Amino acid sequence: MCLCVNFFLFNMEPRIEILTEKKLIGKQVKMSIANNRVASLWQGFMPRRHEIKNKINSDLISMSVYGPAFDFKHFDVTAEFEKWAAVEVSDLDAVPSEMETFVLLGGLYAVFFYKGLNTDPTIFQYIYGTWLPASNYSLDNRPHFEILGEKYKNNDPNSEEEIWIPIKAK
Repeated sequence: MCLCVNFFLFNMEPRIEILTEKKLIGKQVKMSIANNRVASLWQGFMPRRHEIKNKINSDLISMSVYGPAFDFKHFDVTAEFEKWAAVEVSDLDAVPSEMETFVLLGGLYAVFFYKGLNTDPTIFQYIYGTWLPASNYSLDNRPHFEILGEKYKNNDPNSEEEIWIPIKAK
């Protein structure tokens, strides 16, 4: 029998930020948790990310766009949403073939630092199940995203990322 331990580190208290608009170029798929297509999305995006010439930095953006009917309180693993693999750009003038644009509107976000495996759901259970209900905020209907910077390492317990959750005052 294997005793498995999830190694993670995250800041229990997020910083609260007002995000300014971001212009993104990338690829997206419709998926659900039950029909997880994240690996194929990133496998299709990563070899072509260098075709995007007007990147602002080297960060990758993993974004989820949930429709207004998506219910976080009564979570349905078959509910579909858009999943994006993207980068931030200075303008949307030069879009490589088979890629799309997205304008991420600004707004209030709770930003969590996370260090650990990207497959460990503990951070999201904490955010939605503990932090959010106890905070002065509620979830806002805007995209959720992670910034995967230079310290991000896929499937590595030492990986670091920022998790951006859209919020509004209760």
